[in-house]
Order: sequence, then structure tokens, then C-alpha cells
Amino acid sequence: MSSKNHSHTQKIRFVGKDYNNDVQNVLVKVHAALKQKGYNPVEQIVGYILSGDPTYITAHEGARSLIGQFERDELLEEVLHFYMEKKK
Repeated sequence: MSSKNHSHTQKIRFVGKDYNNDVQNVLVKVHAALKQKGYNPVEQIVGYILSGDPTYITAHEGARSLIGQFERDELLEEVLHFYMEKKK
């Protein structure tokens, strides 16, 4: 059994620009697919990120498969990065 020391900050790996563009493109495509199906895309994507339940994302246009290429923390990281860049 391993125990983690939660008193230290974890270092997150640096991700290159091409990777970020891939995540952005997937999020844009998933957003569009959800909107086409009549869902609230923000609520659905947040539900997916928080729960990991793939049924939050429609299979329409391959959106579920696309978003499944990335870990949920990677998606959240990209959303937060985008938001913070817009606030500068």
C-alpha cells in the first residue's frame, strides 16, 4: 500500500502548442455536436469532466470518441488555461 504526501505541490508536465491545439479542436467539435443535438454544451462537458461518465457526451459526429482521447484533467487544464489567457 502506498501513501501519498499531499503536503507538496505536484508539478504538472509542460504540454506543447500542438497538443493544446488538439485539445482545443476536440472541445470545439464536441461543443458543436452537443449543440446540434439540442444539449447545453457547457453543462454536458462539465458533467463529463466532473463525473467521467461518457454518456454526458453525445456519440453524434464521433464526439464521445474524440473527447475520450484525452484525460479529464487534460481537458480541464486546457479550459482553465484558455480562460486565464482571456483574462490577461
